[in-house]
Amino acid sequence: MKLRFVGTRGEIEPRTERHYSHAALLITHNRRRVMVDFGKDWTGRYNEVKPHAIVITHAHPDHAFGLMAGAPCPVYATEHVWHDIAEYPIEKQFMVRPREPLDVEGLIFEAFMLDHSTRCPAVSYRISAGARAIHYAPDVVYIHDKEEALAGVRIYIGDGATMERSMVRRSGGNLIGHTPVKTQLGWCQKAGVPEAIITHCGTEIVTADESAVVRKLEAWGAERGVAVRLAYDGMEVHVR
Repeated sequence: MKLRFVGTRGEIEPRTERHYSHAALLITHNRRRVMVDFGKDWTGRYNEVKPHAIVITHAHPDHAFGLMAGAPCPVYATEHVWHDIAEYPIEKQFMVRPREPLDVEGLIFEAFMLDHSTRCPAVSYRISAGARAIHYAPDVVYIHDKEEALAGVRIYIGDGATMERSMVRRSGGNLIGHTPVKTQLGWCQKAGVPEAIITHCGTEIVTADESAVVRKLEAWGAERGVAVRLAYDGMEVHVR
């Protein structure tokens, strides 16, 4: 299973060469390509990656608005997402139901409900190929059923909207926003996840000295027994 971070920028104005496109993950397995999320930056760029399928986490602009122009491949999303993008010209629509494993081009996707947004309810995905499993949570406050979501996971791919400062707030009794990277690494430590990769980078990361960010991430990871990397556009990782 090969991971290619084709985009690593969150829904922010600043961008750099290394964090240019909205966060999206291209997974290749047995010569089949599945792209997770297709944000506004990806409008009209389908042929750059030519995925055999697209899977969506939620309907925020940086995760789904690239589908406004449609998609020639199957698209998988939850009922909440399909409601929000009902007018998009997508012919091959497939439903994702939380906690129901789904075969997408030979990869098994299992969606876990998140606290993140009340307007656009989101899921994260446990993605597996045989015994190899990753968890992709690019926008997250809290993962429901977190112990099961992270059990046996080799790589956690998490939300880089904020490093240490909390961006979590309440709306109508619900938690919304983004949990800091430092807290997410604590989840990995508790679950025994050996590696974490940070994507969906916010202003705090994109506008900073990247070497300083990496040093901080590595120090936090060393304290928790988790190997940590900062994703950048085009970065490739093999999950063995």
